[in-house]
Amino acid sequence: MEKPFLLHMITPEKNISPFDANMAFDAGWNSIIPYTNVDMSELQTLVQDTIFSRSPSALKRTGIFFGGRDTHVAMDMIDEAKKSMVPPFEVSVFADPSGAFTTAAGMVAITEKTLKDKFNEDLKGMKIVILGGTGPVGIVSAVICAKAGADVVLVGRNLEKTEKVSSICNDRYGSKTVTAGEDSNKSEILSNTDIVFNTAAAGIQLMDDALVKSSKELKICADVNAVPPSGIAGINVMDDAVEMKNSSSGCLGIGALAIGNIKYKAQHDCLKLMCTTDKPVYLHFEHAFKFAQKNI
Repeated sequence: MEKPFLLHMITPEKNISPFDANMAFDAGWNSIIPYTNVDMSELQTLVQDTIFSRSPSALKRTGIFFGGRDTHVAMDMIDEAKKSMVPPFEVSVFADPSGAFTTAAGMVAITEKTLKDKFNEDLKGMKIVILGGTGPVGIVSAVICAKAGADVVLVGRNLEKTEKVSSICNDRYGSKTVTAGEDSNKSEILSNTDIVFNTAAAGIQLMDDALVKSSKELKICADVNAVPPSGIAGINVMDDAVEMKNSSSGCLGIGALAIGNIKYKAQHDCLKLMCTTDKPVYLHFEHAFKFAQKNI
């Protein structure tokens, strides 16, 4: 009798995400085992209890998923898990805190495709402004875009915090071209911007009609907010490269559900790969981005 597919879901938070659990079942995992309020100091024991309880062949049907809400903690957990493996006792690992890795991957991938199809350009050399940029989706989007050659400005309410986040993007993830901007200076920052991402909390509009109209270089605006009001005025959640009527530059809008469709596929593919691979994989936002690019 074949062993069931077991996915151990680990999070520093009070609960695992029901979204992630549903996704895992739909990707082929038979059982989800939750671990909540997990501290980094507990990780080695959890990982080694996972790997030493099954034979190497059965470990191909075993995986670990890291949730939570913090990009850096999730990446640290991947590193700690990898150090805790004892080959051939090793399992696949995937991190997607708050769905941020796959959401950012989906947003950047669909924007990249729209740039190519509509403007015959790529991300290299683009000026990209990320509103609400100090959260997990903003951070990951910034790193992906900067590594593709874009000049990225993270915009937040607190300049000191935003500068700290941009430095982490550059120093820890090697993105190099991420800088910080202050929310109070949005009008000037947006005046010569090619692309805007809204990654702020749901229900907050950070770019109103006046800002859209005055941003005369805009090519694309993408908004991950599915809760009214839209984070960027003039974008409907269903928009997929639809011209924004309030734009003076013919900017194309991409809404939350169009992004979410690619995010869903990327997360499904990461979870599915964990079930099917013969060799353990360690998946994070860069892998999610590759899957997102394939799913457009």
